[in-house]
Amino acid sequence: MTIAVVVIVVIVVIGAGAFLFFGQHKPDDGVTSFRRHIDALSPEARREVIERVQNARESGKGK
Repeated sequence: MTIAVVVIVVIVVIGAGAFLFFGQHKPDDGVTSFRRHIDALSPEARREVIERVQNARESGKGK
């Protein structure tokens, strides 16, 4: 019976540790998310996206 108690305690401790480790994930801000997506693109696709963002930024300045 004591082995069962030890197993239950170990399971609870592992579960609490996993919750603390994985439950503390804070959402990325927009800039970090954008950079991660840009880094995943090929150089050609990256150039196109950067040009589109720059064009959108320039067109938004006139408003």
